[in-house]
Amino acid sequence: MRKHRILAACWLAAASLAAADSPAAPAAGDRLMTESGPLFIHPVNHATLVMTWNNRAIYVDPVGSAAAFKEFPPADLILVAHGHGDHYSASTIDAVRRTNTVLVAPPSVRGAMPESQRTLTIWLGNGEGTNVLGLRIEAIPACNLTSSFHPKGAGNGYVLTLGGRRLYISGDTEDIPEMRRLRDIDVAFLCMNLPYTMSVDKAASATREFKPSVVYPYHFRSRDGTMADLESFKSKVGDGIEVRVRKWY
Repeated sequence: MRKHRILAACWLAAASLAAADSPAAPAAGDRLMTESGPLFIHPVNHATLVMTWNNRAIYVDPVGSAAAFKEFPPADLILVAHGHGDHYSASTIDAVRRTNTVLVAPPSVRGAMPESQRTLTIWLGNGEGTNVLGLRIEAIPACNLTSSFHPKGAGNGYVLTLGGRRLYISGDTEDIPEMRRLRDIDVAFLCMNLPYTMSVDKAASATREFKPSVVYPYHFRSRDGTMADLESFKSKVGDGIEVRVRKWY
């Protein structure tokens, strides 16, 4: 609980500062102080987000129209969870990257990538990690236990350590043991849509176990347009973990 109070104080103290004092950060976005300056978090759509930190722009699963990213600086780092079309788009990556952008992706995506992107990519399998651009990236499994939509080994979730903060990005997964064993996570982005990932009940149960200080529900719309019940998720998570509901759709 002490950790949660400290982190909440950091969010509140930072809220009164303008995002414009960071050259890489547009005006909107949640802000978290780190040992290396502020981290800004910008939901874009579904599984796509942009973070700006330490004059770096970190893109997660950029897909869709380049117009959705016009307010952000070009990507310095792009994380790809797996090869499905709502997580990987070669054309979108080309639209948002620099000439020397670093990509991180699971080996399963290699066949879908043009050679121009492969040469920029660090391939991480489940359990592997790398240090790049001043942060640590660890790949953990992102998979289904009860279906074959996302077989184990094909996709990654990521734990980023930057400026003394730890962020978890789930990718497409059920509440696997590797997620439940996570510790000291400051911010988590957690999927919840059926039948492709996990139910609200499972997501809330896993959240209570690994206890992030802040959790963002994301990837919560199914193909038929059905949205997960985020109010139910908040109530099931309970006190002590801040649930941040933001505009992803």
